[in-house]
Amino acid sequence: MAATATQKLPEQVIKTELSQYARRRDTKGPYADNLDLDVLIVGAGFSGIYLLYEMRKQGYKTTLYDAGTGFGGTWRWNCYPGARVDSPVPIYQLSIPEVYNTWSFTTNYPDWRELQAYFDHVDKVCDLSKDTAFETVVTSAEFDEQAGKWTVKTADGRTAKTRFLIIAAGFAAKLYIPDYKGIDKFKGVIHHSSFWPPGDVDVKGKRVAVIGTGASGVQIAQEWGPQVEHMTVFMRTPNLALPMGKRPMSKEEQDGLKPLYPEILELRERCFAGFTYDFAEIDTFDHTPEQREAFFEALWKRAGFSLWLGGYRDYFFDMKANREAYNFWAKKQRQRIKNPAKRDLLCPLEPPHAFGIKRPCLEQNYYEVLDQDNVDIVDISEKGGNRIVEFTETGIKTADGKVHEVDVVALATGFDITTGGMTSMGLKSINGTYLKDEWKASANTYLGTTISGYPNMFHVYGPHGPTLLSNGPSSAEIQGRWIRDAINLITKQGLKSINATPEATKAWKDRINELSNRTLMPTARSTYMGGSMPGKAFEQVNYAGGVDKYKGEIREVLKGWKGFKTVPLAA
Repeated sequence: MAATATQKLPEQVIKTELSQYARRRDTKGPYADNLDLDVLIVGAGFSGIYLLYEMRKQGYKTTLYDAGTGFGGTWRWNCYPGARVDSPVPIYQLSIPEVYNTWSFTTNYPDWRELQAYFDHVDKVCDLSKDTAFETVVTSAEFDEQAGKWTVKTADGRTAKTRFLIIAAGFAAKLYIPDYKGIDKFKGVIHHSSFWPPGDVDVKGKRVAVIGTGASGVQIAQEWGPQVEHMTVFMRTPNLALPMGKRPMSKEEQDGLKPLYPEILELRERCFAGFTYDFAEIDTFDHTPEQREAFFEALWKRAGFSLWLGGYRDYFFDMKANREAYNFWAKKQRQRIKNPAKRDLLCPLEPPHAFGIKRPCLEQNYYEVLDQDNVDIVDISEKGGNRIVEFTETGIKTADGKVHEVDVVALATGFDITTGGMTSMGLKSINGTYLKDEWKASANTYLGTTISGYPNMFHVYGPHGPTLLSNGPSSAEIQGRWIRDAINLITKQGLKSINATPEATKAWKDRINELSNRTLMPTARSTYMGGSMPGKAFEQVNYAGGVDKYKGEIREVLKGWKGFKTVPLAA
């Protein structure tokens, strides 16, 4: 049947909630109603997979729920054009020998297709699907103190009871779309980057718009620019992007490294950001200008995040030192842009913020693509004064009155960062309050793995862990092992539950802020400081002391349950 004038075609409907994907695939196994479990994990990315693997090894009856159609977490949703990881092989994978010894990537920075294939391989080797329910969206969870169990409900009406609940939803589980006036009027194709249709969108010879220049905006723009008739990029803040250094990797090269993988994957947990290199042991001005230039050039040749995570040890803390890093970055990237106006927008001589306090994107040909004649950049920052006013049927109207006519729009507008995945699950505390309300003003956790008022509930790769300041698998495994060991201790010691105390929670929040306040991160709004979603607190949401220090701090707490109230099984 043809669509009427009032009907929206499928590609015109913007999906905004995970519940729109909920579907009960089966009635048996992990899809059965009234499951009674030891451990229920929510989220099938690196963290959820690792914990399913570990908890089953320990003998716990474990099930994993995920809203997607397969394993991979963000990589099942982030299938937008150009989507590619920014942590290199071999550190962007799980340290499971039977998996990495039977898998090889084709490049040092795999794209979403190859990462989905990797996760399918993990499933095949570890036999994960038998304990996993896909297209399953958690809508409520409440702890029964008498029974010592969580009751968890899903969007399709199922109920499960579990002794331990692990939230592994990640930092980017809930998308954010600004409240653009008239967006429903637009008659073209429109999608958010995180809910991109798996079949992609044909843009050849079309007029397109990309709203946002975070990681997804950069990647979409550099992918679309060469194939479209015209592209308009709406930019609030320039991305201080770095050259990716992508290259092919043969199976032989990786096989030659695999005997060293245990050491390499252990090394990533001893470096600040979970990579295999760290900041230099000298300060910026310990070097002469000539030595500094040579040092920066060496980092630039290494590509990737070397300039960001391998630079002078003081540039993250001292504005004068930071300016030296920014000046070098601007010099290198400005020379790639021929159009003077675009050069000043994308790589201004005066920094829009301190270098490195917003996570840089890794790019391949971003600056050359945006320099093309068929690409316009619209400055929608407050300073630029040309914000998006509304959508029309045929395009996007800005404050200067111009309507930018487009056929396809990519909303690269980010997420309800770090906390959104957890606050959208209907999690209810033993005090009768809901997490979504508790965290409206500010996120509070203990150790970045537990929350006061939510006994026997753990979370991974969320607020107050290293999260956005780290390589994902590095943090996932550090926190995953801690959760495994905590559950083993609870079981061994005959405890019904553990619950973080309010006092310990406050002390951890103070620790998070103390670490952050030493740095330059509080000088700008960023994903590290709560993101740009209106109404969210401007506060640090990550542990900024490095994964190496974090691991030691949280392990120490297991001795004697410092900061927890424990309840014995007999109670």
